Amino acid sequence: MNLRTCISEELLPFVKQPGQYIGGEINQLCTEDRWKSAAVRVAVAFPDTYTIGMSHLGCQILYWLINHTPGCAGDRVYAPWTDAEAIMRRKRLPLFTWDTRQPVADADILAISLQYEMSFSTVLTLLDLAQIPFYAADRSDEHPLVIAGGPQADNPEPVAPFLDLVVLGDGEDSMSALLATVKELKAAGVRRRDMILEIARRYDWAYAPAYYEVGYHRDGTVRSIEPTRAGLRSRIERCQTPDFEHAPFPLRPIVPFVEVVHDRFAIEIMRGCPQRCRFCHAGYTKRPLRLRTVDQIMNMAEEMHRATGIEEFGLLSLSTADYPHLRELAERANRQFASRRVNISVPSLRVDKMLANIPWMVNTVRKGGLTIAVEAARDDMREAIRKKVTDGNLLDGVREAYKAGWRSVKLYFMSGFPGERPEDIDGIWELSRQVSEARKAVAGHPASVKASVGWLVPKPYTPFQWAAQPRAEYFAGVRQRFVELMRNQRRVPVKVQMHGIERSILEGVFARGDRRLAPVIERAWRLGARLDGWDECFNPAIWKQAFEEKGIDPDWYAHRERASTEVFPWAHLHGGPPEEYLQNQYDDVFVKIAAPKPRPAAVAV
Repeated sequence: MNLRTCISEELLPFVKQPGQYIGGEINQLCTEDRWKSAAVRVAVAFPDTYTIGMSHLGCQILYWLINHTPGCAGDRVYAPWTDAEAIMRRKRLPLFTWDTRQPVADADILAISLQYEMSFSTVLTLLDLAQIPFYAADRSDEHPLVIAGGPQADNPEPVAPFLDLVVLGDGEDSMSALLATVKELKAAGVRRRDMILEIARRYDWAYAPAYYEVGYHRDGTVRSIEPTRAGLRSRIERCQTPDFEHAPFPLRPIVPFVEVVHDRFAIEIMRGCPQRCRFCHAGYTKRPLRLRTVDQIMNMAEEMHRATGIEEFGLLSLSTADYPHLRELAERANRQFASRRVNISVPSLRVDKMLANIPWMVNTVRKGGLTIAVEAARDDMREAIRKKVTDGNLLDGVREAYKAGWRSVKLYFMSGFPGERPEDIDGIWELSRQVSEARKAVAGHPASVKASVGWLVPKPYTPFQWAAQPRAEYFAGVRQRFVELMRNQRRVPVKVQMHGIERSILEGVFARGDRRLAPVIERAWRLGARLDGWDECFNPAIWKQAFEEKGIDPDWYAHRERASTEVFPWAHLHGGPPEEYLQNQYDDVFVKIAAPKPRPAAVAV
């Protein structure tokens, strides 16, 4: 029985939502003949479920690019849900590609998109189901090249021992170069292990972790990170896509058979962000700012709509409100698509741009809930984190939104900033209440408001990379305060939703972690860690046991203030502004809120 038949008969009848595994969707590009005849075969893997991965634009771009490259074939791979994984193990079904039903192990490249720290354990699930050894050192020339990119590739060190190569920066030009190089080297009979070294030597954005040695001080901090082979760079640079206007893009995106997180076709209108909120990793690493023209966006939107029939398209960027031609784009989109009842979807708007955008949003954007990223409740704290929001801007903006027809608002906040005070926490509730009450003057009754509160995870390449993440006890106290406020003011139509504390702490460990964490990740996986981004699956007890068994203190990674002289695990990866600039930005936080800067805590030996 071939693999395609085994999947149809041994897997699909026994899983929840089999539609996510069947393949064969509208606009898929890879065929079995193409895969088998290709000189280079790439499995584009997203280490999460189909419903999440199908909404990821980056993977669709790579899939489109590969399948429009002569001699190359690209197929898709997602992580099975826990029920499907159990069946695949019981029936001995290997991880397969979605379009062609081929074993992932038959690919030349397994390209993994690292979007989130909590996907690290799922990377191991993909490797194990594909029958690929976890550690790069254990692989033979028969295995695919395991290559990772994406935001978490900016500090891939916690999973570095599992990866053959890491691509830093944009994926379009780097993937094109990889395809050409692997095709060339494969035709010349170069062995897989030698390809890794050749690619790392040839491209300044390619990092081969196995050929870099990390030295440590007695206190556990990094002393040095040095290449061990001649011809390798001491500093890896980001790959940039210079011609963003004409960069490869999926003009006929795959239409899923089942509901996915974002049921829309999306266009990246701008790459980078003119803002530099001090907590935002992407704002510091995605420079320089690059734009697509309105003409190009509208041409793309027309072709994508005709190819999919989907009635909503998203204008994607880190800060869509900062796209300089947004009003023109919205007006043209309305003229072109309104009669076809196609709506525009925009990410959360910046408050200081909201009033200017309300007029076009009335006609073009579906008025469900309005989403606004506020981040902090007090003006001085927002100034400290460089979030350009004032209470006056916010309240004026939501009043206009209520007049335009919106009835509910979702506000995003964050807790745990350095120097945070009790009044900052109470201020989240108070400001949310004011946003709700602002609708009374318009409609006679308050609006429904959801305040989503996340916990600060200090990120590399940001001013907060030196900051200690608050401990779980602090976040638990903040959570209890919100519970009390909601209980004491039940008639106020405000609901505070809070992220999981244990998971945010673990994110903090991995965000600034080093390669000594890889055995912990492996042990947690063997203890049962799966799909840790999902509430149904995440089990903090598993991770606690894994850290204890491996003798690693997670607090040392998450809750320690770094000294200004410390060498970071990602020091050899050039991902953002100079350290001096970031250090000055961090010092300025404490000036803005008149709070003393904490001294570095004692480090473990």
